[in-house]
Amino acid sequence: MANTPLMPKATAVWLVDNTALSFTQIANFCKLHPLEVKAIADGEAAQGIKGLDPVLTGQVARDELEKAQTDPNFVLKLHASKVIVPESKRKGPRYTPVSRRQDRPNAILWLVRNHPELKDAQIIRLVGTTKPTIAAIRDRTHWNSSNLTPSDPVTLSLCNQLDLDMEVEKAAKNAPARPEGELETLMPVEDSTSEEALAAAFSKPIVREIEEEIDADAVFAKLNSLKKSEDTTNEDDV
Repeated sequence: MANTPLMPKATAVWLVDNTALSFTQIANFCKLHPLEVKAIADGEAAQGIKGLDPVLTGQVARDELEKAQTDPNFVLKLHASKVIVPESKRKGPRYTPVSRRQDRPNAILWLVRNHPELKDAQIIRLVGTTKPTIAAIRDRTHWNSSNLTPSDPVTLSLCNQLDLDMEVEKAAKNAPARPEGELETLMPVEDSTSEEALAAAFSKPIVREIEEEIDADAVFAKLNSLKKSEDTTNEDDV
């Protein structure tokens, strides 16, 4: 955790709310993806997380923070935190008070959706649940699936933000490396609206319409020929 802020998401929340830093600057400092920072700014992620001032914890100098706000190319450097956090010696699943146990499925659903990289053992450590319960929520076979609402376990007081960030960081380190140069981004607008893309997307419907038109002409031609033969037959009868 030497190169990562004490609480990356909480730090990102504070920087988004209190500075004019770009998403890229915040992402580089907090070791997050720029799209994740954008989601935080849009209120789609990190809901209920209280911001943590990195200046107060000694993780960045105030003058560097001010300089970075005026220079979008300035890269913030992480300083050693003045806050010493002892490593947790707790083993086994977390004990959850009886009054909070009904909130665990909602917390599990939130973790599964927002942090799919977390393993079952990590979710068990965070909210004190069981593997069958996690599997049922993942597969949507939980008896109360239709009524579950994703809720941040930190907001529900089922775990603290530090434990959550530590587990997410561990999962990220153990995740398989993505091929070099491969980024998980959306297709550019220019590519999705190009002539080739539009032709590929609408080629089949267009072919069907042409075929339908050809079939319709053939039918009308057939009818006209039948009508003419009937008229000829009637004239011969007369």
